[in-house]
Amino acid sequence: MWHQLGAALLLTVPSVYGASDTSNPLDQGNTTAPWPNSVYSNATDTNNSVVAAGSKSNQTSPPWYPSPWAEGLGDWEAAYAKARSIVSQMTLLEKVNLTTGVGWELERCVGQNGAVPRLGIPSMCMQDSPVGVRDTDYNSVFPMGVNVAATWDRGLAYARGQGMGYEHKHKGSNVQLGPVTGPLGRAPEGGRNWEGFAPDPVLSGALFAQSIAGIQSQNVIACGKHFIGYEQEHFRSSGDGFLYTVNQSYSANLDDVTMHELYLWPWMDGVRAGMGSVMCSYNQINNSYACQNSYVLNKLLKAELGFQGFVMSDWSAQMSGVASALAGLDMTMPGDIAFDSATSYWGSNLTVAVLNGTVPQWRVDDMAVRIMAAWYYVGAETNYIPINFDSWTLDTYGYEHYYANEGYGIINEHVDVRNNHGALIREIGAASAVLLKNDGALPLTGKEKFTGVFGSDAGANAYGPNGCSDRGCDMGTLGCAWGSGTANFPYLITPGFAIENEIYNQGVGVFQGVYDDYAYSEAESVAGQSSVAIVFANSDSGEGYISVDGNIGDRNNLTLWHDADTLIQTVSAQCNNTIVVIHSVGPVLMDSFVNNPNVTAIVWAGVPGEESGNSIVDVLYGKVNFGGKLPFTVGYSRENYGTDILYKPNCGESAPQLDFTEGQFIDYRAFDKGGVTPLYEFGFGMSYTTFSYSDINIVKHDAGKYAPTTGETSPAPNLGQVSNDTSDYTFPNNLTRIPYYIYPYLNSTSLKSSADEPDYGVAGSIPAGSQNGSAQPLLPSSGAPGGNPMLWDVLYTVTATITNTGKITGDEVAQLYVGLGGPNDVVRQLRGFERLSILPGQSATFTVDLTRRDLSNWDTVSQDWFISDYDKTVYVGASSRNLPLNDTISGASAFNRFA
Repeated sequence: MWHQLGAALLLTVPSVYGASDTSNPLDQGNTTAPWPNSVYSNATDTNNSVVAAGSKSNQTSPPWYPSPWAEGLGDWEAAYAKARSIVSQMTLLEKVNLTTGVGWELERCVGQNGAVPRLGIPSMCMQDSPVGVRDTDYNSVFPMGVNVAATWDRGLAYARGQGMGYEHKHKGSNVQLGPVTGPLGRAPEGGRNWEGFAPDPVLSGALFAQSIAGIQSQNVIACGKHFIGYEQEHFRSSGDGFLYTVNQSYSANLDDVTMHELYLWPWMDGVRAGMGSVMCSYNQINNSYACQNSYVLNKLLKAELGFQGFVMSDWSAQMSGVASALAGLDMTMPGDIAFDSATSYWGSNLTVAVLNGTVPQWRVDDMAVRIMAAWYYVGAETNYIPINFDSWTLDTYGYEHYYANEGYGIINEHVDVRNNHGALIREIGAASAVLLKNDGALPLTGKEKFTGVFGSDAGANAYGPNGCSDRGCDMGTLGCAWGSGTANFPYLITPGFAIENEIYNQGVGVFQGVYDDYAYSEAESVAGQSSVAIVFANSDSGEGYISVDGNIGDRNNLTLWHDADTLIQTVSAQCNNTIVVIHSVGPVLMDSFVNNPNVTAIVWAGVPGEESGNSIVDVLYGKVNFGGKLPFTVGYSRENYGTDILYKPNCGESAPQLDFTEGQFIDYRAFDKGGVTPLYEFGFGMSYTTFSYSDINIVKHDAGKYAPTTGETSPAPNLGQVSNDTSDYTFPNNLTRIPYYIYPYLNSTSLKSSADEPDYGVAGSIPAGSQNGSAQPLLPSSGAPGGNPMLWDVLYTVTATITNTGKITGDEVAQLYVGLGGPNDVVRQLRGFERLSILPGQSATFTVDLTRRDLSNWDTVSQDWFISDYDKTVYVGASSRNLPLNDTISGASAFNRFA
């Protein structure tokens, strides 16, 4: 909590990692035991601190200050030189303007910060989404992240990122709010899992990094989201607006090992790839809000991972002013506390906080430098394109400041930015389709005598593909799930249309479709005539501000929607050649039909974007061979997964406690630990050809011993001067104010009267060390963007031979798993993969470099990575349960510092 300091900003700071909580014995910034209420009582295990993971309700972790000032590590040096030069020329008002959004619906993008026109710096356009450009027209809708994961193809992830970045740039968007690796996918019912990639940190991290590189190749800043522990939609904010009211967002409670070895892992890859921005999330982590969580932002992200870009709040996820500034937040979006409230935690309040000494100048300088460094790092000033669309209306003419009804003129230029991306979208859709069952039914020829197609998922939304705002309904085929992570379709090719067109082009055969899920008698009639029946079914989810059929973002269950199981049973009872195609955001239950002998094939097609129908035709009719693999596990029941959504509050009206008691054991890791047989395992997928695995070989490299990073940072720089004359900060006389707009100016020369934060009258203090701008010790696990550079030293190279033993060319996703050997370790975890295209009768070499990180555990005592003494087992195969090759690595701990 905060008290009045000078002409203070009085802020309520719920659980800022024990900010001045003297009752917490570890509230002294003790980083040797950072998770005081976790289950690390055995943190001195005799085998190098390999301990059991877990969490407890109401656990906290200590404060970590000061907020690290970035120093231009890695390839950021040139961008930092430019950023420091330009920020040195800025006034305090201009720096504050960079950090603060102008308010909801007050400029043309979903978020914009203030400009610095004197120095030629425009307002930056922050625009959703991770599948395209949201809230505009003449743009593409790319396949969802879960489909990219199902391709297991780094090249396609990069190409998709590049395509989205191109469209953002040419619409005038400077920051793409994506890609996503939070949620990771702790619970299969999680509403926004599809925005990310997979519930595996290695697969997610690799595709997250490639997506970032692709986006930023187009001079657009990638904003990775949501940091961190954001694993469900229920209770993500105070009062979810539907069933229950809570006073605080839920707290994701997790331990140090789980944080590092699971949830933080893909963020290491993203930071190492040069990610320019990170969005902090709505939830709390260990009972401190993500956007004012000093341990998570200052220690983990900025100090440990060496993140050089800027941290942006999710929309209205900022919960305080001074506390969030000191805890590492760099930009607030959309700027106002409540939408269109004309109030802000920052803006004029941040100006006051710097002038009265509550926030040191070096902290606001660092905010501005980080923002400008990201701008220069991606070359956003290169071939700069002004904003040419409006998020609030598709009308050509309207108000530039929409909510204020100010600035009438042309606001939508309707620029077509699609650039033939439909071909790439079609390719990804086909490459991500997973063949789960095939009793000889596929591929089809297009010359079948009678083809029947069934289910609303094969057809169109009667309201049009964009008929439901933010795709907030489940009508017609599922080409895009719902929420802010969506975009408007330019068109949507439905499966029914594409199949009908395929049959038409063949010039033979009959096609009939029944698109009503409940027209059972009509479905029976058509199925009885069909030589092949194709049933389409789906399962949808999205962001929690929309409820669809009672699903508040998160899915209520794992069943198919619209009672599709009954439709499948109805059709398959009449046709002994029934193919089931599933469009879903994640796993669904298939036990009611998977063993039905009349169901001759099952395909999972994910959520494939605008070319949905063409993509599925490509694989069903053999134009493209199936090569996708499941990016999650399909179980027999929801209980198989061992995790679930917290659907009801468990702490009265205070913060619901979401305890990650399972530690790292989610998805296939949980199935393996519990000895549970899945229906279809993680990494599974069939092909029209067959493959064999042979000749595993492991070569050791002379990588040397690990060296923890030592030394100190430079002192925090103060860039430029701050005037003590408050008259320099009042509103200019010649400024025409826009109503509701957030400005950095003071209302008067009195700091106290200019601060518009309410006085809660709660005693407290500035956290110890938060204003300390002196040189700080470097963390042993730090040293470069992504962490200690030696974590990426290659210790071993594993090779194996993959042979196409069939008669047609096919893609095989070869996978490498490692068992680290400890009693509390995951049984085996993905550590490498490669999608190989192999001609019939030919072989390819599968190669994976195992890095130091790949073989390491996180040590809670030294706060660094280490390799345990246990033997490591290397597995190579076609899925997490089909691993015909294995070998053992002994003595890997010799690569440790003191081995």
